[in-house]
Amino acid sequence: MKIISWNVNGIRAVYKKGFPEWFAKESPDILCLQEIKASSDQFPSELKENCDYEIFYSSAVKKGYSGVATFSREKILDTKKCEKELYDDEGRVLVHELKDFFLLNVYFPNGSRDHHRVPFKMKFCEDILQKMNQLEKTKPVIITGDFNTAHTEIDLANPKTNTKTTGFLPLEREWIDKLIQDGWIDIFRHLYPDEKGAYTWWSPRPTVRERNIGWRIDYFFISPKLLKKVKRAEILPHVKGSDHCPILLEIK
Repeated sequence: MKIISWNVNGIRAVYKKGFPEWFAKESPDILCLQEIKASSDQFPSELKENCDYEIFYSSAVKKGYSGVATFSREKILDTKKCEKELYDDEGRVLVHELKDFFLLNVYFPNGSRDHHRVPFKMKFCEDILQKMNQLEKTKPVIITGDFNTAHTEIDLANPKTNTKTTGFLPLEREWIDKLIQDGWIDIFRHLYPDEKGAYTWWSPRPTVRERNIGWRIDYFFISPKLLKKVKRAEILPHVKGSDHCPILLEIK
């Protein structure tokens, strides 16, 4: 089973930048999108009419903002949102139950340049971890999406100059420490502990992506029970169309 996650920075925008061709070629079993910036009725009709996939949405109340969507060829037994109005109004979470595991498609809040959203982000993080730990009592869990946090210095090009930037604040990074302490596995870093220059987001400023001055802020975290089933976990930096690139997890 091949699962891909991608913050597309607007489904209508990325659709015009080769998304349909890429989607057809890659042909994942499940595709998790974040920051779709659209309601279901604003999705390109060709995507909605793709009979290979069932589509699930959690769109923000605010137009053109946030939102997640999941395309699945695998049988989804049940789907819920976060079930907290504050988060569901921003379209941040889809919780899917499959036969062998739960899959969470999540778009974590950005702390904002002036840090005013950091408390909201940290409360969201705590609530998501609680949800993950609760679900794992039933069956294994995979969580994927844009976490909006780089964990350690290897996960961004300029760690020294970003210690006071949201996305690399000590308390944001400590939450990922806590995630790992609770047993969750950052599967890419587990497989490639020393790989440098492995980023998933780049500033849209000119030449930044070409020079690979990026951040790794998109993840797959998995339950330890799933570790033996992992065939590969990759970052797909050459896929353009968004300021993020897709990430991939393949499991047996």
